[in-house]
Amino acid sequence: MNYVERGLLTDLRHALLKLHKTLLDWERTAYERIHGRVTGNALLQAIMNDPQFAWLHPMSQLIVTIDETLDTEAPDRVADVAGILAQARHLVSPDERGSGYAQRYDAALQDSPDAVFAHRDVIALLKGRPEEMLRPQRTH
Repeated sequence: MNYVERGLLTDLRHALLKLHKTLLDWERTAYERIHGRVTGNALLQAIMNDPQFAWLHPMSQLIVTIDETLDTEAPDRVADVAGILAQARHLVSPDERGSGYAQRYDAALQDSPDAVFAHRDVIALLKGRPEEMLRPQRTH
C-alpha cells in the first residue's frame, strides 16, 4: 500500500467512524423509545445482538476491514483499497427501496441533521477518487 492509499484509508476511517457513531446514536434513541434507557453493557449487548441494530453491522465490518488493512505492515501484501472504496460508496449511496440497511440509512438522513453532515463528509472524501488513480503504474 502506498502513501496516498494509506492516507485515503486513514481519512475514510475517521469519516466512517463519525458517521457510524452518528447513526448509532440515532438508532439508540429509537431503541430507547421502545425499551427505556440503556447504558454500558446492556447497550453493547443490544448493539451486537438486537435486530434493531443489525443494519449497522456492514458499516462496522468495513471499519474493521480498514483497521486491519492499515495495521498490515507487510510490504508485499497488496491492499484491496479499490474494493474498500467501492464498499464505502455502496454503504453511503444505498437504494432507498432496497434492503433494510438502505431503508434505515435513508430514515436516519431524513431525521438527523448530524447524520446528513457526517454522510456529506464521507461523500466528499470519496468523490473524485477513481480507484485506477490510486496505485501508480509501474514502468520497467
